[in-house]
Amino acid sequence: MQNSMLMDCSILLLAGGQGRRMGGRDKGLVEWHGKPLIAWSHRVARSLTDDLLISCNRNHSLYAPFADKLVEDDWSDFAGPLAGIRAGLAVARHPLLMVLPCDAPLIDDSLLRQLYLAARQAPSVPLMVRRGVQWEPLFCIIPTALCPAIEAAWKDGERSNRRVLTSHGARPLDLDPNDPRLANLNSPDLLSAQPPPLGT
Repeated sequence: MQNSMLMDCSILLLAGGQGRRMGGRDKGLVEWHGKPLIAWSHRVARSLTDDLLISCNRNHSLYAPFADKLVEDDWSDFAGPLAGIRAGLAVARHPLLMVLPCDAPLIDDSLLRQLYLAARQAPSVPLMVRRGVQWEPLFCIIPTALCPAIEAAWKDGERSNRRVLTSHGARPLDLDPNDPRLANLNSPDLLSAQPPPLGT
């Protein structure tokens, strides 16, 4: 399976945030070791799906080369990642939608395949990464059939992806609390301190 696509899985890269910890800069376009952050996620995700989506709310022309389709929030004022996830679920072409943040450039092929294989064990139920007692709701796989239920929760005022998914019986993918692939490099200091992945 190492060289095969995840045939029934779309992938959504989240790059639609306000970038507060980046001083308001568009986080996915912040350069890290010579490439924008979105390029590091793209390098892993691109070969795994024929439906690669990016959630972005600005600089669309700069993101377009990294995706098959761009989506944006239908809600103003950077309403949070669940807004981008809703947009991705609405257009995803496959039964499963893998969600990944753009500021986790150490993800690798092995992690994404591990997520996918775990999700395939119960494909009608969401899957979320968990480290110890801490859920990582932006590393998840969501059945696209849940789109109407998530829309209903949104209209009721829910804004937490973790709460939405746990309310639908989300299963955990338990990973080591110190798994470096999950590093969230969401500030200039964290970016400057982190070397690039081996072999790049």
